Amino acid sequence: MKIYIASSWKNQHAVEMLTSLLRNLDYEVISFVEKAVEVEGLHLKGKFDIDKWIESEDGYKKFIYDTNGATKSDLVIYVGPSGVDAWAEVGAAWGCGIPIFGLYAKGEQAGLMRRMVKWVDNYQELLDAIMNYRRDN
Repeated sequence: MKIYIASSWKNQHAVEMLTSLLRNLDYEVISFVEKAVEVEGLHLKGKFDIDKWIESEDGYKKFIYDTNGATKSDLVIYVGPSGVDAWAEVGAAWGCGIPIFGLYAKGEQAGLMRRMVKWVDNYQELLDAIMNYRRDN
C-alpha cells in the first residue's frame, strides 16, 4: 500500500519518524522531505529565494512529485498543523476519493474543510487506523 504524508517543513522530524515507522511495517511511503533538494543558484545572500525556486524546473518537478503523491497513493496522512500546500494536497486527495487520516495537533487552523479527514489524536491511533484500513481493503 502506497502512502503519501502531507505536512509542513516545521513537522519535518515527525514526517521522517512516521516514514520510518511505516516503512518498517512494509508500507511504501512517498516522502516530500526525501524528495526535496536544494538547487544551486537559488540562494541570494544566504537566503533561499522561494519565488525563484517555485518558478524553476526543480520547483515544477517537486510540484508534480507532491501532487502525484497526494492523488495517486492509496492513502494520505496529514500531519498538522500545516500550511496551505499541505491542505491543497489534502483537497486534491479528497477530490480523487483517496482516504485521508489526520494526526491532529494544537494550532490546527482548518475550518469546515477538516471534514475531509478522519482525525486521530496520537501516532499510535494513526498506526492502528492505517493497519485497520489495510486489513479491510
